[in-house]
Amino acid sequence: MSHYIQGKDRNQSLLMPDRLEDYVCQQSAVRFIDAYIEGLDLKSLGFSKTVTAKTGRKPYAPACLLKLYLYGYFNRIRSSRRLEAECHRNLELLWLMCKLRPDHKTISDFRKDNRKALVALFKEFNILCRQLKLFGGELVAIDGSKLKALNNPDGNFNKERLAKALERIQQGIDRYLEALDQADKQQDGPGVSAKVEEIDKKLADLRKRQDAFRAAQKEMEKGTIDQVSLNDPDSRAMKKVIVGYNVQSAVDAKHDLIVAQEVTQNANDFGQLTNMAQAAKEALGQDKLRVVADSGYEAADRLEECEQAGIEAIVAPKRNPSGVTSKGNKVYGKEKFEYQPNSDSYRCPGGHELTFRSTHYKRGKERKRYANANACKDCHLRTQCTTARYRYIERLRNEDVLERSRQRAESEKQTIRKRGRIVEHPFGTLKNWGYRSFSVTTLAKVRGEFSLMCLCYNLRRLISILGVGQLLDELKKVNTPA
Repeated sequence: MSHYIQGKDRNQSLLMPDRLEDYVCQQSAVRFIDAYIEGLDLKSLGFSKTVTAKTGRKPYAPACLLKLYLYGYFNRIRSSRRLEAECHRNLELLWLMCKLRPDHKTISDFRKDNRKALVALFKEFNILCRQLKLFGGELVAIDGSKLKALNNPDGNFNKERLAKALERIQQGIDRYLEALDQADKQQDGPGVSAKVEEIDKKLADLRKRQDAFRAAQKEMEKGTIDQVSLNDPDSRAMKKVIVGYNVQSAVDAKHDLIVAQEVTQNANDFGQLTNMAQAAKEALGQDKLRVVADSGYEAADRLEECEQAGIEAIVAPKRNPSGVTSKGNKVYGKEKFEYQPNSDSYRCPGGHELTFRSTHYKRGKERKRYANANACKDCHLRTQCTTARYRYIERLRNEDVLERSRQRAESEKQTIRKRGRIVEHPFGTLKNWGYRSFSVTTLAKVRGEFSLMCLCYNLRRLISILGVGQLLDELKKVNTPA
């Protein structure tokens, strides 16, 4: 007699449930996925094949394939081949798909053909969250992260790397041309003909690559692009992930639900504040909104746009580098100079007045310059203030917006500390699920995939908050006409 727990005899006859319905637990998330998709108007969301042709082979229903993808991403299964395999062995998918088993090409094409509709689906799901009153709408935290592209880092080229690559390609072409010359001198025969054919094929591949690189080089010379990627042409070189995309999210503070998301090619978050804040405001249906972000979002133009749109932006201030000269010497920082709006001048630490001198443009932004060379000449604090002949201060056209933002940040330190707990939670969860990289190429497809990731994150949060049973009950109320 065995001392271990014993399994069932594989040859023993079993009375299995007669209905497929009995294989799926009543509290399984797959039941909510099924009910939610069934209640959608997929045609209005832009999904393909919602209207079928009268002739030809019948397609799979878009709702059926959408359920498959939503279930897959919810359970960390992204590969179309793995989803195909799961349709044959996964009891929940056998129930969800009613035993339909589409091939991997059909599954893959659905995601490719409906990339824009997947973005619309994320927004549609957030309408449900609003109806269930799961958004607080009082505070939204904004942040960005980097996810890897489906592009080998060695396949990304800037101007210098591209020039070297073209040089290597030309060297390869020269070697093959020399090999052809040597083959021409040899006697004809089966071996020589095969060798010539192989060399011609390799030459054609190299010349095709050379033409593509030269076209990219011309674009770089025009200033249209500054880098090129071979596998995913829309991906960009970035810190931390080498080659990838910058993904943005706006997260509501009440339940850490993602209210807005975007994928950009920008390597930093500098210009993203307005877009994300306005997208969150629209998703929440609010006239006014408070948003919090880290110092990477501090840009005077974007803060000004937020003020005009009724958005109170609480942005952590950047570290002020104005207290160090280009040679590394420490001097008085700009914050030591007091701006006087009535006279449009600055009061320096020595008590002198720096008046307006000129206007110039730097990095595309209008800047006013203030100075007082005569006062600096005999000032006893000059060595602590500047290493030049005199000190000048520059002021942006809308620097008053920046000053107001820093005053808010000073009074909202607790909110700024809270930001990380709100917005970094979704990114950490997605990466913990294995979503550190994209499985598709080009910006449009990547946006569709990231929408699926964020939707599944929100779906899991909803189930955690309300439970499947209550969600199904709420869904019936929402879908029932008044």
